[in-house]
Amino acid sequence: MNGRLRFRALLMGTLMGLALCVFTPYNNTILHNVPMGGGHFPLAPFFIITWMFVIDAFASRFTRRPPFFSGVELLVIWLMMVLFSAIGFTGLTETFFVNITAPERFAQDAYRWTEVLTPLLPEAWFPRSVEAVNSFYDGLKGGQEMGVFEVLKNIPWDVWLPVLAVWSFFILGAFFVMICLMVLFGRQWVVNERVTFPLVRVPMLMGEALDQKQFISWWSNNYLLIGLTFAGALHLLNGMHFYYPSIPEMPTLVLAGGYFPKFGLFSGFHKLKMYFIPAFIGFAFLTTRQISFSMWMFYILGGLLFGLLYVLGIQLPEAALGTTLGPDLARPEGAQTIGSYLVFFIFLVWLARHHLKETITCFLRPTCHNIGESGRGKFDSVPEEWGPPIWPLWGLVIGMACMTGWCWFFGLPIVAALLLPIMFLIVMLVTSRIVCQGGLPYFTLTAAPSDALMGLFGTSFFGTAGMAATAVMQKVLFLDVREAIAPTLFHGSKIRQEANNRNLVLVAIGMSLVLALAAAFITMLYLGYKYGLRELGLDWATQTVLANYENAQRLVDQPVGPNYWTMTYAGAGALVMGLLIFCYYKFPWWPLHPLGYLVAYSAGMKILWFPFFLGWLCNHLVLHYGGTSLFNRVRFLFIGLILGDFLMGGAYAVIGLFNEQSYNVFPL
Repeated sequence: MNGRLRFRALLMGTLMGLALCVFTPYNNTILHNVPMGGGHFPLAPFFIITWMFVIDAFASRFTRRPPFFSGVELLVIWLMMVLFSAIGFTGLTETFFVNITAPERFAQDAYRWTEVLTPLLPEAWFPRSVEAVNSFYDGLKGGQEMGVFEVLKNIPWDVWLPVLAVWSFFILGAFFVMICLMVLFGRQWVVNERVTFPLVRVPMLMGEALDQKQFISWWSNNYLLIGLTFAGALHLLNGMHFYYPSIPEMPTLVLAGGYFPKFGLFSGFHKLKMYFIPAFIGFAFLTTRQISFSMWMFYILGGLLFGLLYVLGIQLPEAALGTTLGPDLARPEGAQTIGSYLVFFIFLVWLARHHLKETITCFLRPTCHNIGESGRGKFDSVPEEWGPPIWPLWGLVIGMACMTGWCWFFGLPIVAALLLPIMFLIVMLVTSRIVCQGGLPYFTLTAAPSDALMGLFGTSFFGTAGMAATAVMQKVLFLDVREAIAPTLFHGSKIRQEANNRNLVLVAIGMSLVLALAAAFITMLYLGYKYGLRELGLDWATQTVLANYENAQRLVDQPVGPNYWTMTYAGAGALVMGLLIFCYYKFPWWPLHPLGYLVAYSAGMKILWFPFFLGWLCNHLVLHYGGTSLFNRVRFLFIGLILGDFLMGGAYAVIGLFNEQSYNVFPL
C-alpha cells in the first residue's frame, strides 16, 4: 500500500470530520433520522469513505493520473471522521450536558438525590445559573426563528466557559492517556501479536486495491457482487415494507424466547433474540474462527449458568450486589467480568513484557533514546519504524498524574484518586482489545470501573464527596462505551503501520480530538439554546444520568462495606479467566478464546451472538472443505455483505433527510 500522507488528506479529514461532528447531533436529535454514528464501526464515516474510494478510483482511471488520495490517506480520513462523529454525540456529548446540568435542572422536581449530592459536588463542575440551565433545556425565547450567529451570541458564555474549561482538562487528559496507551501497545498488537483488526479489514482492502490500481476489478469480484446484491435486496425489500406496509418483508429478528420455559435449566434463554444482520455476519467471518466461536458459545454458556443456578437453588437475587454503578450489572453472576477484566489486563501486560521491558529500559537510560529511531544497538532486531519510543511512557506517567491530581483536587481521597484512573485505564485497554481483536461493532460494559473498587473496599474508600464525584466523572467517558474513543485509537495503530510518516497520523489523531471536543461543545449548546434540550429526544441519556445520580445518592445515604458476593463472583471470574488463558496459551487444540468470556454478559451480545454463530459456521465450513484458497475467494462474499448493509444504510439515511420516518438497517 502507498504509505504517503500529505497535507491535503489532513485538511480533508478535518473538514469532513467537522461536518460530521456538527451534523451528527442535528441529524439524531432534530431530524430523528437514522443515527449517523453509534458503535465502533459507525455508519456515516464508512458510507462516505466508500464513495470517496469509488470516486477517486474512477477519476484516476478516466484522467489517467494517480488517485487524488492514496489508500492510506483515505484510511486516515476515515479514522478522523470516526473520531469526530463519536465525540460529536454518542461517544461524549449525548450524555455529557445532561450529566453536568442535572443537579440544577432537576432540583425543582424535588428529587432526593439533588438534596443529598448537590452540596457535595464541586461547584466548578456545573453551571450554577438557574436561568442559563432553564434556557438551555427550554430554548431561547424565539430561538427557532434566530439565525446561527444570533443564537450563538445569546448563549451565556460567561456561565459555560469556566465549566467547560474544567471538564476539558479532564477529557483531554484522558484522551492523551489513551493516545499514549495506544502508542505504547500499538507495536505489540500490530507487529508482535499480529492482531487481525477485523473492523478495519474492509477499508484496508479497499485502500490496497486503490493503490495497486485494481479497485475497479476488486469491485467486480463475483463473490463480492453476490454478497452486495443479497444485502441490498434484503434491505430494499424491508425498506419498501417500512414505507409501504402492503409489501411483504423478510424478517431479520426472531423472538426465540417463547420456545424456552420461564423457569428451569433453560430459563436464561426466556428472552432470547436472534438477529440476522449481514454486516455483522461478515465481521464474524473475518474474525479468527476461535474467537467467533467463543463469542457465541460463552453467551450460550452464560445463559445455561443462570438456569443451572436456578435448578440448584443457589440463584442469588439482584439485591445481593447492592447498589452498583454498572450500566448492565444486575444479575450477580455478571460480576464475574470484574475479575476477568483484571486478569486479562495482566495477561495483556505479560504478552507485551519484552516490548515494555525495552521501553522501560530506554525510559530509565537516556542514552538509549536513539535505539527506537535508528534501529541499532541492543534492540537492532526491532524494525526502525516500530522501535520503542519512550515518550508514550513519559506521557502515560504525566497524564495519569494529572488525572490523579484532578480527582484528588475535586474531592477523592488520594488513594482513591490514584486507583480510580488506573481502573479507567484497565477497562479502556481491555475494551479496546475486545473490540479490535473480536471484531465487535457494538459493545457495552457490564460493570463500571468503580464497581471493582467499591466491591473490594466499600464506599468509605471513596469518601462521601468522592463517591458522588466518582459517579459523575465516570459517566463522562468511562461508563457508556458504545462508541468509546480508545478502540478507534487502536484501529489507528493498525493504520499507522501502513503510513510512511507515522507521526503525521498521530498529529491527525490529536488534532481531531481537540477540534472535535470544541466543535461538539459548541454544537450541543447551539442546539439546546435554539430548540431546547428537552425537545432533542435525549430520553435514554436523561434516564441513565438520573439513574446514575440516584444510585450515587443511595450509596451516600447508606454507605456499604466490601461486598462479599461481588468479591466471590469476581474471584470466580478471575479463576475462570486464569484457566482459560492457561489453556489458550498452552494447548494449541484448545477451542475457546478468553475474549468470549469477557463479553458473555454484555448487552451487546444479545444482538451479536447469532450473527457471530452464522459467521463462525460459514468460516468453519469454508476452511474445513476448501482450505485457505477457498477462504480467500469466499471472503469477498462477506465483504459484500458488509458493503451492502452500510451502503443501503447510508442510502436510507439520505432518504430519511427528506422524510419524517426512516428505515434503519441496523437495530437501535
